[in-house]
Amino acid sequence: MNILTEPTYKRLAGRGYVDNLAVNTAKKYRFILYNIRYGTGTGWRFHTPFPYRGYMGRTDRKFESIAGFIESLNPDIVGLIEVDGGSRRSRGVNQAGQLAALLGHSFLFESKYTRPLLSKHMPIVRWQGNAFLAKENILSRKLSYFDRGVKRLVMEVELDNCVVFLVHLSIKYAHRQDQLRELEELIRSQTKPVIVAGDFNSFLGLREITPFLAATKLKSANLNGLRTFPSGVPMMELDYILHSPEVIVHHLAVPQIKLSDHLPLVCDFSLRTG
Repeated sequence: MNILTEPTYKRLAGRGYVDNLAVNTAKKYRFILYNIRYGTGTGWRFHTPFPYRGYMGRTDRKFESIAGFIESLNPDIVGLIEVDGGSRRSRGVNQAGQLAALLGHSFLFESKYTRPLLSKHMPIVRWQGNAFLAKENILSRKLSYFDRGVKRLVMEVELDNCVVFLVHLSIKYAHRQDQLRELEELIRSQTKPVIVAGDFNSFLGLREITPFLAATKLKSANLNGLRTFPSGVPMMELDYILHSPEVIVHHLAVPQIKLSDHLPLVCDFSLRTG
């Protein structure tokens, strides 16, 4: 895979989307993690004429921009947080399926909420989920649910050379800590290299997940602590790509593209062999 062709790099850099991505033609994996806020947008218009009105509006054009941005970076793996699975605001279209068709990827989508919750049967809310897309074959997939929190979904996807977990952790600190302990148990059973990615809602920063990193021996791909939220003036590092030692990170960037309230992470990596 061409990690980033020079014309594409120059075009994105010129538009301010790319900061520290290098042009590299070596064969590596490219992983994009992006909380897309269901394609509902961001900025002051999101809250007019009343707070959070944007969640009710159409998402067609905004998601087309998000999909075009992701396509331009030619990813091998995409983890999407806050995806619309086919509500009226997306005109009944599953955003993950739409992007997968554009990229030629396989995809997995599921609601973030456990089935017993009332929200599972509510308009729009029941279509709110997370999604995983991959260029290569998905060998196996598993959906688990944390015991606590509203957002409980854990996506576990096995690829040829690694296992990827995709999560969106609770906004409540105590619930997040319980969820991390459950996630730790899931990781311990793996025999392949592991990547854990998602919106951790870690309002206290990296120090909040340090015990989890120590217990799992995972490392953050974002060594410079680049902030991802809010996208207008990033003040917090809420989104993470964590990996086991067998994963070698070559480049990590946070493009300054304001199509959501979060900024995306773009990670180029390879896997240590032998």
